[in-house]
Amino acid sequence: MSHGFETSVEAPLAPPIANPLVSGLAAALDLLNRIILIGSQVALIAASLVLTYSVAARYLFKQPTYWQDEAAVFLLVGATFLSAAYVQSRRGHIGIEALTGLLSPRVNRIRLFIVDCASFAFCAFFAWKSWVLTHEAYVDGQVSSSTWAPPLSIPYCIMATGMTLLSIQIALQLIVAASAGPKGGER
Repeated sequence: MSHGFETSVEAPLAPPIANPLVSGLAAALDLLNRIILIGSQVALIAASLVLTYSVAARYLFKQPTYWQDEAAVFLLVGATFLSAAYVQSRRGHIGIEALTGLLSPRVNRIRLFIVDCASFAFCAFFAWKSWVLTHEAYVDGQVSSSTWAPPLSIPYCIMATGMTLLSIQIALQLIVAASAGPKGGER
């Protein structure tokens, strides 16, 4: 049973992928996820540095900063949404596993497949609406209401990209699970 506290970054055991196209897509997505993970780590460090600078500038040097909150939010939004596909590839999202120990492995695979289908539907809808929001913000020239006024299409695009990658990751896991069949390897 997983409680989300494991420290291993290795992917859990998955059924072997027989289809070379699906295998290639999985490898490419895994590489992209690892690259994005590094960028997300840098973004988290940058956000903490931006906020630390803001506090120091305001309290030690009496200089106000007007951009730091939004810059930190943009970095955190990017780190959160863009790394979601990596977390999903490791099955690291929080899940309630109260029934896992009571069900047979086959029933658990079916349960997980159904949950993945519902997750995919939600994430694909979220990605689609995020792309619509990004387009509207870009076309209308929407900016935030702060003094800095960065374009809102930036965080919306980051959110849409992250949800699209998450949808692709879930779809890939569904394809692998469906191709493994009812007696497939434990995921």
